[in-house]
Amino acid sequence: MINKLSIMRNSIAQSATKHWLMQRITAVILIPLTFKLIVFLDLCTNAPYQQTMDWLKSPLNTLCVEVWLIAAFYHAALGLQVVAEDYVGNQELQAMIIKVINLSFLFLTVVALFFIFRIF
Repeated sequence: MINKLSIMRNSIAQSATKHWLMQRITAVILIPLTFKLIVFLDLCTNAPYQQTMDWLKSPLNTLCVEVWLIAAFYHAALGLQVVAEDYVGNQELQAMIIKVINLSFLFLTVVALFFIFRIF
């Protein structure tokens, strides 16, 4: 009994450590990519349409926007999962909320990537 409890605690600790580490990794990834996104948003508001599309069709710029979308949505899902874990006491409701959060952000990621790929 004690051995199973020790294994379960170790598993939970590893999961929490992985969750914490992934939040930090996505935050670090988002820092430089956000500057690239700001350039894109500036183009969207100030440059002609064709220049904006040419910028976005560049493979490096497209990759940066795609990685930013994936990292931002994953980072947001991780953050909202922590909020659900901290503030929802009912375990069943908590699990359902986390599933809804994850599915919602997965859907948003797929839709956003679809519209970026549609440009080509």
